[in-house]
Amino acid sequence: MAFFLLMASCSKNDQQAQQMPPMELPVSTVVKGNGLVSKEYPASVEGVTDVEIRPQVSGYLQKIMVDEGAYVKAGQPLFKIDDRIFAEQYNTAKAAISVARANLATARIDLKRRKELVKEKIVSDIQTQQSQAAYDAAVASLNQAEASAQAARINYEFCTIKAPVSGYLGRINYRLGSLIGPTGAQPLTVLSDIHQVNVYFSMSEFDFLQFQNKYPGSTIQEKIKNSEMVGLKITDGNSYGQKGKIDAIEGQFNSNTGSVTFRAKFDNPESILRAGNTGKIVIDQNYDGVTLIPIASTMNIQDKVYVFSLDKDNKAVQKALKVAGKTGTNYMISQGIKPGETFIVSGFERLQQGMVVKPKTDKSVTQQASKSDAKSSTKS
Repeated sequence: MAFFLLMASCSKNDQQAQQMPPMELPVSTVVKGNGLVSKEYPASVEGVTDVEIRPQVSGYLQKIMVDEGAYVKAGQPLFKIDDRIFAEQYNTAKAAISVARANLATARIDLKRRKELVKEKIVSDIQTQQSQAAYDAAVASLNQAEASAQAARINYEFCTIKAPVSGYLGRINYRLGSLIGPTGAQPLTVLSDIHQVNVYFSMSEFDFLQFQNKYPGSTIQEKIKNSEMVGLKITDGNSYGQKGKIDAIEGQFNSNTGSVTFRAKFDNPESILRAGNTGKIVIDQNYDGVTLIPIASTMNIQDKVYVFSLDKDNKAVQKALKVAGKTGTNYMISQGIKPGETFIVSGFERLQQGMVVKPKTDKSVTQQASKSDAKSSTKS
């Protein structure tokens, strides 16, 4: 008896379900459009010129003429080494020049006198040759003294350490009175020329192959030349105001990470970027004639994306989609649904496979999906 009652109850529920009016839901037509996807790559910033400031002579640090983080111009004095020893060495070298010049004058006089005596046959020609050799030696001694004085002068000038380029100073690693020299473990500081900056980022092998296939050219240099400008997103999430240009690619992949390093150059007229900054390189990728579905019209079930479409009888059909990427508020679809098919825009939360739907056309969705100015970001 219980069995017959249960069967009667189920039959009654099915009849009620069949008698339920179809749900009226907004529908739209799948269209093709243009997509713009922005891929992001973690990046680090370096100055075009990062110069280690090191002393070229040894001595005690006597003066620090600048502060950490200061902007300095090329040729501006930065540090002063105690120069007393080098000044005395330079003075000694200059005195040696005077001695060499006096010796040369004496040798010249002796040579001239010997030549006159040879003409009168008072002395032999050998003595004249000896005087000539002494004169030549005096000339060489003068040249040697002048070279020594020049070296002493250079060492004396090295006591004042100047900026080789314009830029910003880093941390100063020594204090007044420190004994410094060319072989020190640390530089005095690092000077960064940041009127332009190099931004380094890595790209996977797959993305690198896409990069190669995207741009014309028979060599990698030609492809770099034909590549588009790239953007930079700084740490606060805002876009940097200048566009950059890729100008170099590392010659080989990193075997540990499976990636290759790119370098992009950015102008930095307002010195917003500093060496050591981090950010993300943004590379735009345009896709023409791709199938677009609004993200809001899809559902995620166990890491898969689905959409409800309608068959010829207006019955709901749940379809699995293969998503190629995101562009604005749309998915770019490579498989699962075709342009021209009808899909349910919204209100499908209680919808089940095979249920009849009363379609209500929503043209606004089709118009939005057709727009080609949508943009999104994909992290790499």
